Amino acid sequence: MEGPQSPQMPQMPQMPQRKRRRSPWLFIGCGGLGCLVLVLGALFLAGMFVHLSGGIGGRIALVRVEGVITGSAGGFLGGAANSDRLVRVLRKVARDANVGAVVLRVDSPGGSAAGSQEIYDEILRVKKAGKPVVVSMGDVAASGGYYVSCAADKIIASPGTITGSIGVIMSAPELSGLLKKIGWNEQVIKSGPHKDMGSFARPLTPEEKKIVQDLINDIYDQFVTAVAEGRTGKLTRAQVVRLADGRVYTGRQAKKLGLVDDLGNLRHAIREAARLGGLREGAAVVEYGRVGLLDALLGGLAESRSPFRRAGLLYSPLADSLVRSLQ
Repeated sequence: MEGPQSPQMPQMPQMPQRKRRRSPWLFIGCGGLGCLVLVLGALFLAGMFVHLSGGIGGRIALVRVEGVITGSAGGFLGGAANSDRLVRVLRKVARDANVGAVVLRVDSPGGSAAGSQEIYDEILRVKKAGKPVVVSMGDVAASGGYYVSCAADKIIASPGTITGSIGVIMSAPELSGLLKKIGWNEQVIKSGPHKDMGSFARPLTPEEKKIVQDLINDIYDQFVTAVAEGRTGKLTRAQVVRLADGRVYTGRQAKKLGLVDDLGNLRHAIREAARLGGLREGAAVVEYGRVGLLDALLGGLAESRSPFRRAGLLYSPLADSLVRSLQ
């Protein structure tokens, strides 16, 4: 006989197991990370190739000198022609082993005398580092703009470029007649007789005019010397003096006079820089020291609106006016 059977416990129905679905974002993230690694690896290898071979035939550095040349940190944030900024850029170019030649794009009516000299001297240091420098002139490269150009191995201008204006200018308003009419009386306490020289409230004395003229003549002599040294073998100092009466020239006139070497555009200057640097055809052109959008906007605003924008000793009002009249 069979024994009593123990009652069976009712079995709970088994719930169907859900398959864990993996989020598509996980695959997207992994794929993106993998692409990033591949891109970074490619960039690293490309950088190694550029470092070892100098790029495709070597690298040409493009540096822009645009706008009124200022010394120190002049203007809002320092514009494209701020001498402090350009000196830093040119030093970087001189130290960069990947750079085999330099193109300086000059589009400036000049400005600060000291700022122009600082840029000029730094270009000479780039050349001493074994990198040929070619200037490509834009709309205007006059006064201080021409000063910095003379440091280059070769100057190329467009036929319609406004250049030259080798000279020095200083101007200051003298409003004593107007002030007298409106009853303005200026009381001045000074440590020496010439401390308020150049004040708009009184004219210069004959002695003060001579002081200012001597200052202008000294800077002019420095300008002429820089041009004569930069154009050695192309112009004598006596020829430079004959051309250095402050007048401006077109690029075509400057070519005939020996102030520039050739006529052409930026592409022409790049090809010439590659030739002088012994670089292959199609060498990579990399712009150094590019000014950001905000800096460019604020710097341009300050340059175009400031009543003191013509304060530079190496500034050409006529060249600037001619170019602006064509815009």
